[in-house]
Amino acid sequence: MTKINLREQYPDFYKNDYIIEVPDEVAAIMQEYDRLEAAYRRRTYYHKAHYSLDRGDGIEYEALFVAMTPCEVYERKVTMEQLHAAIASLPDKQAKRINARYFMGLTISEIAKSEGVSAASVSESIQRGLRNMEIFLKNRL
Repeated sequence: MTKINLREQYPDFYKNDYIIEVPDEVAAIMQEYDRLEAAYRRRTYYHKAHYSLDRGDGIEYEALFVAMTPCEVYERKVTMEQLHAAIASLPDKQAKRINARYFMGLTISEIAKSEGVSAASVSESIQRGLRNMEIFLKNRL
């Protein structure tokens, strides 16, 4: 049996020395963990590695958030321009309702309530607007 001080293992929890006996296998596992943790801290300090998604940099961030190529940026810009042109071609009421629904994230009932009309008329107006946008984009492309 090996004696360990819990204050050394858990300094936030134990403010005073608290010595207990544990089997030798448990003590060996705890020592191995301490050794591996110290090695990890040295390695990250030495290489100045950042391993946190919260910081917005580092290995994990780069793996998850791949930068777009110039072609992809241009394609997205052209697509957005075409989309805005299609919305601009709509009657004012349809354009406002589509903007509120898809860009502002409002529900059909919220739009209807703010305009003082029925949800069915808002839904029908949005559907007509989407059909008009589709026709506009097919003719333009």
